Amino acid sequence: MSTTVCLDGFTANPGDLSWEQFQSLGTFINHDRTSATDLVSRSLEADALLTNKTVITADAIAQLPKLKYIGVLATGYNVVDTAAAKAHGVTVTNVPAYSTHSVAQLATGLMLELASRVGAHDRAVHDGQWVNCDDFCFTVAPLTELHGKTLGLIGFGQIGLAFARIAHAMGMNIIAANRSTLTPDRTGGLPITQVSVAEAFAQSDVLSLHCPLTDDTKHLVNAASLVTMKKTAFVLNTGRGPLVDAQALADALANGIIAGAGLDVLDAEPPQASDPLLTAPNCVITPHIAWDTREARTRLLDTAFKNLKAFKDGKPQNVVIG
Repeated sequence: MSTTVCLDGFTANPGDLSWEQFQSLGTFINHDRTSATDLVSRSLEADALLTNKTVITADAIAQLPKLKYIGVLATGYNVVDTAAAKAHGVTVTNVPAYSTHSVAQLATGLMLELASRVGAHDRAVHDGQWVNCDDFCFTVAPLTELHGKTLGLIGFGQIGLAFARIAHAMGMNIIAANRSTLTPDRTGGLPITQVSVAEAFAQSDVLSLHCPLTDDTKHLVNAASLVTMKKTAFVLNTGRGPLVDAQALADALANGIIAGAGLDVLDAEPPQASDPLLTAPNCVITPHIAWDTREARTRLLDTAFKNLKAFKDGKPQNVVIG
C-alpha cells in the first residue's frame, strides 16, 4: 500500500479545505508541523512526502529507502536538497503559478496602504482623533495620488504582469527590469518600458520586487541602491526576504532616503524581535500572506494532488528533479 506523509499541512490547509482527494491514492498521514528531529521517524514508511517549509536534507533522504517522491507545496523548492534527491532517484515536483493573482492583489494593497494610509487613519479615528478634531478632517501622514506615477518592476514573470495590469488600470506608468527581452506577448500588450535595474531604482515612484532569489539578487535593495531612489519613493517586496538588506532599508526609512516600504517577506520568518524593520518608520509588514487566500490554497492543493497522481500513473508533471 502506498503511503503519503504531509509534513506540515497546517499552513496550506488550517482546516478549511479537505485532504480527501489525497486519501484516494492510498494511506495518507497529515502532520500540522514537523520538527527536524521528527522528520525521519515520521517518514520511514512513506514512498511520498509533501512539504511546504519543512527542510528535507541529504541526510534525511539517505535514511528513507522507501522514498520515491517529494511534492513541494509551494513554487520555490529550496527546502529540498535536490542533488541528494536526484542521487537517490527521488522525483521532486513543485506547484507553479497558483498564487499569481493573490500576490498581485497584496502587492497592490501594500502600495495603496503606503499611498493612502488607510490603516493608519482608521487607527487614528478609532483612537478618538476625529472625535476631538477641530476641523472636518485630518491626516496623520502625507497622502499620494498614484495616477501618473511610475511603477518599477524588478523581474517580470506572471505576478509582475498581473500587478502591472492593476497598476496600468490605475493610470500608472510601468517600467520593468528583466533578464530577458520583454516582447509584446510577454507584456500582455501593456505599454511597458524595459529598463536596467539601476534605471528602475532611479525612476520608480513605487519599486516592486518580483525576481527570484539568487546570488546576484541577494540584497539587491541595499544602501547603495536606495540612495539612488527618489525621496518620495516606496519599495515593495512580495518576493523573498533576502532580496532586501534589512538594516539598509531600515536606515533609509529612518533617515528619509525613501518615503516608505511595504513588505510581505523578511529575512527570517518568523522574524527575530531585533529585526530592524519591525521598528522602522513608514514600514508596512504583513506575515508572508500574499499566497494565502483560500482560492490560491485550493489551487495549490489541487495541483499538488494532480502532481502526485501523475507521478503514480507514471506521467510526472511539474518536475524540478527526477
